[in-house]
Amino acid sequence: MIEVQISLNSIDKVKSFVNAITQFDFDFDLISGRYVIDAKSIMGIFSLDLSKPIDLKIHAEEGKEEVMEVIKPYLV
Repeated sequence: MIEVQISLNSIDKVKSFVNAITQFDFDFDLISGRYVIDAKSIMGIFSLDLSKPIDLKIHAEEGKEEVMEVIKPYLV
């Protein structure tokens, strides 16, 4: 599992982030305070406070390098 912080401070960033991670079969969780949501859910993401960085948990054992390359534009 990988844990990083990301910033999704615009609608366009949210849409491109979800489109980027949906190509992977494993789970992605966004954690903001006590809320944990599926990172592939646009509606779920918009329920979070996007004005500050959000913790992203990536449940992957293989292909970590590829995932990190895809999410690089969103890293804090």
